[in-house]
Amino acid sequence: MAEIRGSYDDLFSAVPGALAALLDAGDVGASVAVLVDGEPVVDVWGGFADADRTVPWQRDTIAGVWSVTKTMTALCALILADRGELDLAAPVARYWPEFAAAGKEGVLVRHLLAHTAGLPDWSRPVTAEDLYDWPTATRRLAAQAAQWEPGTAAGYHSITQGFLVGEVVRRVTGRSLGGFLADEVTGPLGADFHIGLSAEHDHRVALSVPPPSRDEEYTASAPGKAATPAAGTGIRVRDGNSVAWRRAEIPAASGFGNARSVALVQSVMACGGTVRGVRLLSQAGCDRAWEEQFRGEDRVLGTSMRYGMGYGLFGSTYGWGGWGGSMVMIEPDARMVVAYVTNQMLEPGDDNRGLEVVMAAYDGLKGLRA
Repeated sequence: MAEIRGSYDDLFSAVPGALAALLDAGDVGASVAVLVDGEPVVDVWGGFADADRTVPWQRDTIAGVWSVTKTMTALCALILADRGELDLAAPVARYWPEFAAAGKEGVLVRHLLAHTAGLPDWSRPVTAEDLYDWPTATRRLAAQAAQWEPGTAAGYHSITQGFLVGEVVRRVTGRSLGGFLADEVTGPLGADFHIGLSAEHDHRVALSVPPPSRDEEYTASAPGKAATPAAGTGIRVRDGNSVAWRRAEIPAASGFGNARSVALVQSVMACGGTVRGVRLLSQAGCDRAWEEQFRGEDRVLGTSMRYGMGYGLFGSTYGWGGWGGSMVMIEPDARMVVAYVTNQMLEPGDDNRGLEVVMAAYDGLKGLRA
């Protein structure tokens, strides 16, 4: 059995067991954390940080979590809304006047958070390099027309959502999304999560490993029937492993952290806005995440979805997953957060690893409640 390091409450022993099973089945490396009331009941890791399996995954190893980053971006917007600095029901153009071009006066901030704005991609294909130029990426989005009447349909805004919400945050605060997150969230919490990773952290990064039989040209695609490149950008594993990607702020996809940091930040949502004595928003502010914005078939994903304010809604939980397998799930009733961060990618349709970890955590929760 794979060696698992870290610590865990005996009631939650199924969680490190699940991680060990995944590593035994061929995964390269990963970390898992379960926090209840903002405190860790599981904080474990194992495997390797490199595809050659020569560098052990360490306590401070971090990895790109792809679309799990969206939960951090959503949290920033919810914090601003809770402070009264951002009205989620207001037109985006109130904060970003240029956005009203091409008939988008009716796009509301909440539409951006719920993938219902009609801007799931750019009107013409863009490269990864284009995404590193924030002014150009956001200017193009502001200039183009929506693909459907905002609020009437949903289509996963896989890359564009981060630029859209991030530009609103920038207009409101004068800071980039990554800067706001660092100053107002991860800094106060002491969470090791970054959007726009500085060079000092490069040595800790576990690069993404493509799925078996794939190479670094493997390209992001929606899991639906069409399986077209997500957001028309054709993002490859090679791009996500580049220095340029790490330095850029792509708030829908370029976050780096480990399970411990992801779970700690999202525990703010599970614990009524306050974690370890740090208050970031009110209970009412947290509850905004639950406000259902859309229910039905997602035009891009090709599957039935429920979207709240920046999070996917799944029964009694909410959260989101990333390309390749990382995920976070928030269970407010139990004040629990489960996070799984891995460098081993799998094909979207073949990947149930995050769900297996979450179910193992529920086993522990039963014992905790007994």
